[in-house]
Amino acid sequence: MDRDAAMQAEDAIRLVYAEVFAEPPYNETENEVAATFRRFRSQTRKRTFRATLARTAEGEPIGMAYGYPLGANTGWWDQLLAPVPEEMRHEDGHRTFGLMELAVRASWRRRGVARRLHESLLQDAGTERVLLNVRQDSEAALAAYRAWGYRKVGEARPWEGAVVHDVMLLDLG
Repeated sequence: MDRDAAMQAEDAIRLVYAEVFAEPPYNETENEVAATFRRFRSQTRKRTFRATLARTAEGEPIGMAYGYPLGANTGWWDQLLAPVPEEMRHEDGHRTFGLMELAVRASWRRRGVARRLHESLLQDAGTERVLLNVRQDSEAALAAYRAWGYRKVGEARPWEGAVVHDVMLLDLG
């Protein structure tokens, strides 16, 4: 989905997000979900924003993923607890796709839905690599990202008061 389609699908994307991130270790509250979707609306204004949504044959949303290529002035690399080399942090709006969220509802996990969402989102993205943050206590997500070829390049607190996240990078070449 492009940004317009993602905006139209916000309710379905939010349903998946709210359900998944209410679970441990996230335990997000309604206020935290609302904050995420204020950011979502801001993110969908980006021309390069893209999303993917998995649904059942009956149309029930079961998983989602979204993100966009990082611009030259991204603050993503500034959040790392230890700096990385300038070559790694160089962004130009085309080099790195920032994977903001990926989630699959519990009853649909372990069926390859997350991998297909990931592949669909990145298909024809035109970037060299993908960057994401993942909580260190999210064992299933970490295992999936490692299995897909991601490597840890640092640690970050993505927002004030956040727990430490692993910053992971996947080279698409």
